Amino acid sequence: MVMDTPNSPESPSRARRTFIAVAATAVAVVGLLTGCGRSDEPSGTEPAAAIPGHYAQVNGLKMYYEVHGQANGQAPLVLLHGGLSGIGSSFGRVLPDLAKGRQVIGVEQQGHARTADIDRPLRYETMADDTVALLQQLGIRQADFFGYSDGAAVALSIGIRHPDIAHKLVLASVAYRPDGMQPGQHESLQTLRPEMMEGSVFKDEYDRIAPRRQDFPTLVEKIKDLDAHAPAYTPDQIRSLHAPVLILAADNDIFRPEHTIEMYRLLGGGIDGIPGLPESRLAVVPGTSHLTLIDKTPSVLLQIIPDFLNTAKLQR
Repeated sequence: MVMDTPNSPESPSRARRTFIAVAATAVAVVGLLTGCGRSDEPSGTEPAAAIPGHYAQVNGLKMYYEVHGQANGQAPLVLLHGGLSGIGSSFGRVLPDLAKGRQVIGVEQQGHARTADIDRPLRYETMADDTVALLQQLGIRQADFFGYSDGAAVALSIGIRHPDIAHKLVLASVAYRPDGMQPGQHESLQTLRPEMMEGSVFKDEYDRIAPRRQDFPTLVEKIKDLDAHAPAYTPDQIRSLHAPVLILAADNDIFRPEHTIEMYRLLGGGIDGIPGLPESRLAVVPGTSHLTLIDKTPSVLLQIIPDFLNTAKLQR
């Protein structure tokens, strides 16, 4: 999910106040989107022709994607947004700079933003397969993936299910098992109702760009069902990831810090660094929460992420 949820079940009135307060901290993102607005409306003063939106038929979806920047011989970077979100509300602060030195492809998943829903449940594995099928249509054999929240879970699923296409993975706020969440998070999410999101950046974005605004309540219910069916990967599956991984975490995330460290150790981290360092990395960003991890610290992430992506992989 793309929002902080309380640590225990709440009354409807308190839950609504919590979600509205969280959404308010993200409102500033909207005014900072560059190349991520409606495909038929320019953001800011950009000409409409500058909005690089496209659709592709993928596994029964009319799937929306955007291509930014120029291919430069590196693997393209694929952006995978959070739940209830889209390319803009998840990555608007960092996308323009990420695209300065490489090709960046933003994808919007089933039922989210500009990609209309179809009659099937949301599952991380399905979204991973949809993303890979889109890239195959585009003739992309290997890519880096930057996923945030639910998008990080999709990127992790790509790394496990489609190892040949995953060059490197940037996972911002992720768990590899459902019990990696803070206590009470799953239960609290199940109390979410569509009306709680009125006035939030997520609902405003959806109303502005979704092909069927009336589907928002369905998306909320499918997100709750998605959370209830989150996969539990084994330690061996994490250890066997072929792609180097950069884990990004807020110091006050919805995932337990102990779980984040546990996952990093499974990836070869937590060593003394003598004689060398592992390919995978961990960055805990201070003074952030799950929601503000990307929005609050773009300058920090824009140092960490390109350095990780541009470092040559070790020969195996």
